This record gives sequence, structure tokens and C-alpha cells, in this order.
Amino acid sequence: MSRRGRVASSELADMTEPEVREALRSVEDPEAGMNIVDLGLVYAIVAQPGRVLVEMTMTSPACPVGPYLVDEAVAAIRALAPEGTEVRVDLVWEPPWTPERMSPQARSRFGWS
Repeated sequence: MSRRGRVASSELADMTEPEVREALRSVEDPEAGMNIVDLGLVYAIVAQPGRVLVEMTMTSPACPVGPYLVDEAVAAIRALAPEGTEVRVDLVWEPPWTPERMSPQARSRFGWS
């Protein structure tokens, strides 16, 4: 049975870091046409009882889709998180993003491998 199908909220399991990472794979950067995990935009995931915290960045501080990607990341996590879970996604700029943060598949796709 899915988490949302359970009756008592005390029975709900907390999310794990791999579950959060997988949820974030559904968030696609519309400019790059690839998910934010493979692009290397996700810097940190902290999954604790009752809360999920994510630090992510953009390829540039001037990226026009920053607020959109943050909103999409929050929505992707909330779609899988137990009801009442605090979800926070913060944009960070240190360290600056570089192509080395991308997955091997992403670097290959963009010709940077």
C-alpha cells in the first residue's frame, strides 16, 4: 500500500535520501532538457524525521528558471512525502556550479566528457 493510503499518520515512514533524490530526478531544467540531479544542481539532501532539506544551485546566478525549479523540486518531494513533512529547498551559490558536477551521462550528452 502507498504511504498516502495508510490510515494513521504515525505509521508513515519518513523519506530517505535516495527517495528524495529519485523524486528530484522528475524535475527537468527546461533550458537543458535534463533533470536537475544529472545536471549536478543538487548539492545536498538531508532527510530527517518529519522534514526534508535540499540545497541546490543553478548553472548561473542569473538563471531565469531558478524560482521555477525550486517550486518544482518542492512539489516533487511533497508528492511523495508523508503528509505534514516539512519540505525546504534552498538555492545556494557556493561552491559555484561547474560541468564536473554533472553525471557522466549528462556530460556526454553535452559533449563535455
